[in-house]
Amino acid sequence: MISVLRAVLLAVLVLLMTGCASTQIKSVWKDPAYLARPQKIMVVAVFHEPVYRRIVEDEFVLQFRLRGVEAIASYTALPDKHQNDEVAIEKMVKQAGADAVLVTRMVSKRSVRVYYPAEVTYRPRYYGRWPDFYRSGYDVFSRPGYSTRYEYALMETNLYDVSMDHLVWAATTETGMENLSQSLIKPYIGSLMKLMSEYGLVRE
Repeated sequence: MISVLRAVLLAVLVLLMTGCASTQIKSVWKDPAYLARPQKIMVVAVFHEPVYRRIVEDEFVLQFRLRGVEAIASYTALPDKHQNDEVAIEKMVKQAGADAVLVTRMVSKRSVRVYYPAEVTYRPRYYGRWPDFYRSGYDVFSRPGYSTRYEYALMETNLYDVSMDHLVWAATTETGMENLSQSLIKPYIGSLMKLMSEYGLVRE
């Protein structure tokens, strides 16, 4: 239990010190000795902004429940100001009767600037009357070059077994984070659920 609590606390502290599309799976691991399926999962999403914590935890809970797994959003039992309180976290997990804890956090982020060069398009002039056919020349349309910055977050999602007190599954993903909205979060979490089902942790 202590290692689970420390993992949650570490996730909070790292984010507080460092600051928080498409998803790419970078790595996945599962303890081969873990053959069970969690029955009740406490979901802990670590974000600076309370609203993001709630959106992510709610979506995880929803998708777990759709797969027949009882899940609890940690924000319903643990206020944001107590996310680094080890005693409060231990009490929360015990009171909930959870047999697993899922922790998701941002490990790092990177920015990529992409330059799109200018474009020039030539189009023949419109021939409204047949004599216009003999006119020479083209209409010219141009678009200036521009650059766009894309932000990506490296996310880590870990599943801990409470009774054995250790990590049983982990996934690292890179996700576009230009706009952290419900429309992006849903497919992101869906991709993680698909991975978990492939490893036998939840049903499809």
